Amino acid sequence: MNMILRYAQDDNKNTMQKEIHPIMNAGIKVLCACGNTFATDSTIKEIRTELCSACHPFYTGKQKLVDTARRVEKLAGRFTATKSVVGTRGNKKERRAKRDDSKKDSK
Repeated sequence: MNMILRYAQDDNKNTMQKEIHPIMNAGIKVLCACGNTFATDSTIKEIRTELCSACHPFYTGKQKLVDTARRVEKLAGRFTATKSVVGTRGNKKERRAKRDDSKKDSK
C-alpha cells in the first residue's frame, strides 16, 4: 500500500522530459553498396551501408569475403616482410658458425 502511494505522489517525476529527444524521420532511404534501397524510420536522414539482407552471405547463402579494413592484405604483408627478414639473417647454425669464427680470429 505504501508503494502505491509513493508512485501516485511521484507522477510528475516519471514523465518523459520534453525537447531532449531526437526527431524521428519516417520513411528515410537506406542505400546499400550493392545497389539495393529500402525505407525505414530513423533519426538520421539517409543511411549508407555496405551490407544488407539482399547481399549479406547469411541471407543469400553465397560465401563472400567482406574485408573492409584490408585485414587480409595486411596479414599477407606481415608474412612476406617476416620471410624477407628471416631470409637475410640466415639460419641459426650459420650465424653461430660466423660468430665462432670471428671469436677464433680475434684470439
